[in-house]
Amino acid sequence: MFNSGITVKEHDEARQGEALVLDNQTGRNNGRKLYIESYGCQMNFSDSEIVASIMLDMGFTTTNTYQEADVIFINTCSIRENAEQRVRNRLKEFAVAKVRKPDMVVGVLGCMAERLKAKFLEEEKLVDIVIGPDAYRDLPNLIESVDGGNKAVNVLLSREETYADINPVRLTSNGISAFVSIMRGCDNMCSFCVVPFTRGRERSRDVHSIIKEVTDLYNSGYKEVTLLGQNVDSYKWTNEEGTESVNFAQLLERVALISPEVRIRFSTSHPKDITDEVLYTMAKYENICKYIHLPVQSGNSRILDLMNRTYDREWYMDRVNAIRRIIPECAISTDVIAGFCSETEEEHQETLSMMDFVQYDYAYMFMYSERPGTPAAKKFTDDIPTEVKNRRLTEIINKQQAHSKLRFEQQLGKVQKVLVEGLSKKSDQDFCGRNDQNAMVIFPVVENIKPGDYVNVVVERCTSATLIGKMV
Repeated sequence: MFNSGITVKEHDEARQGEALVLDNQTGRNNGRKLYIESYGCQMNFSDSEIVASIMLDMGFTTTNTYQEADVIFINTCSIRENAEQRVRNRLKEFAVAKVRKPDMVVGVLGCMAERLKAKFLEEEKLVDIVIGPDAYRDLPNLIESVDGGNKAVNVLLSREETYADINPVRLTSNGISAFVSIMRGCDNMCSFCVVPFTRGRERSRDVHSIIKEVTDLYNSGYKEVTLLGQNVDSYKWTNEEGTESVNFAQLLERVALISPEVRIRFSTSHPKDITDEVLYTMAKYENICKYIHLPVQSGNSRILDLMNRTYDREWYMDRVNAIRRIIPECAISTDVIAGFCSETEEEHQETLSMMDFVQYDYAYMFMYSERPGTPAAKKFTDDIPTEVKNRRLTEIINKQQAHSKLRFEQQLGKVQKVLVEGLSKKSDQDFCGRNDQNAMVIFPVVENIKPGDYVNVVVERCTSATLIGKMV
């Protein structure tokens, strides 16, 4: 999830391309291998697990080497131009492999597929399948069409699809932490964002299917779940009869009650939906992590109105005050856009002052880049010079560095409850894991302690991104 105080943001919880492979494969085998590579947000990685489940049911096995694959899928992100360019560059590498293996099928999935649709087949000649995030059930038909010598496209968005009945396979899972999608799409229509156009309208998943999935994960040994959605806190499910209705706070409580051994995280929140009911539910249950990602985007009310964020500076500050009052130990992270259309120097300073007010634990920061088809691209001029955007972004990053360091130093001498994830990347003599506030904690390996255990660690020192201590 968020593993650093300083990340130049490409997307909410952005991640580079990552190959996903299932280690223990069962079921029928059709002799064909699947390679999946995902970019962007956690929702994309969760979707790749749904795709893998469908493909394994068709008899595919997975591979972590694309040159060996019979089918290559690249699950894409469209939030910024840089993300799309990385995908196009990666497709050039796949083209070389396809020359050597002409029967190889290459498919583009997800948000970029939805945005560009059939145009993708014209621009990228090697692409055989273009499929949007609501059409993965159609994969068997699309594969059959390509096997018959045709290109295949399905980018239809749905008002109902939640994939609630599909049990995702856990790709490259550590067996400890898992993503659980609770809703899809977005109704907020922020002026800078392509998500409503690439993922469609909001729809919430059946609460009973969510509880079943988390229960199954717990029974399989998982200790942590992250509830996912474009705006998880706008979750609202009602059964067809209208006799049962569940909001996000109530869902959190139901998941927390599955077992005190299952730790619950969620992402991403919209400030307008972080109600006091959600906060009191978080405070009530120890196994709901005290960490909220609360994107502010700008600290100025006029810019927030241009962004169509549906709150102003004072509203956001009120929500932060509520978090501090109800959950004093809660960590808060954010997203910040530097140089949105028409932003003045004074308005930029208000963003910096908002950062001083909140003192975020982590922040994901980037310069504004216009995305075709968004309301901002249609209505506003991207009129802030690049050098000004760069300078403002640097000021934002420098301020966040100071705040992250301060927040980490406040943990010195305190005991943290840590879920052990495995060995540290830097040393096999150290364990690593995350505390309640989502900070990475490093501590020496102790006999009889294993991944999946909860341990108490006293923090002795810190870097800008890591707490370091020893078990107590």
